[in-house]
Amino acid sequence: MSKKKKKGRSTQELIGIQNFTRYGLATNRGELLFFLVSPTNISVLSHTNIEIKIRHLMMVMSAIPDIEITCTDSCECFDDNQAYLRGRLQEEGNPLVRQLLEQDTEMLDRAQAEMATARQFLFISRCKGMKADQVFQAVNRIEKVISEQGFEVRRMRKSDIKRFLAIYFDASMSGDQLPDTDGGQFFEVQSYEPED
Repeated sequence: MSKKKKKGRSTQELIGIQNFTRYGLATNRGELLFFLVSPTNISVLSHTNIEIKIRHLMMVMSAIPDIEITCTDSCECFDDNQAYLRGRLQEEGNPLVRQLLEQDTEMLDRAQAEMATARQFLFISRCKGMKADQVFQAVNRIEKVISEQGFEVRRMRKSDIKRFLAIYFDASMSGDQLPDTDGGQFFEVQSYEPED
């Protein structure tokens, strides 16, 4: 591929996303369906109950063998901000500014500690070459299979998927508010009225 072609490609093209669909995301390799599964705190479960949960997960995976499971932070990570503040503290000579930087560092440490357990589990299924009614049936079947095994699950809406992608690509905490198309917010749709 020539340099000229590479330069003109959008972020969406580079990661293979085509557009949002009624049930998920259309990509170069099929439509992705996203399901959000609430985590279970296994630290309070007995050994027997943990084995049962594992067995239920195995049942889901055998019923839907091509399902993909992703675990991500459900909120923004502050590591880069903390590293920046540590660097600034080493460079800063003004004691008042150093005090402010230390307070900012402590605030980020507290926020990070509060959100340390904030994880989200996504079950992702890829539909290739399916018509809309087949995708609809697949969505319902997958959600039912996961739910029947005792997991709290819901199909992710467009805003949920946008937020997940924004966190995953470290772009923004308010990903659900990002435009569907790169730069789409900078263009106004104007109607053309011919002059007399």
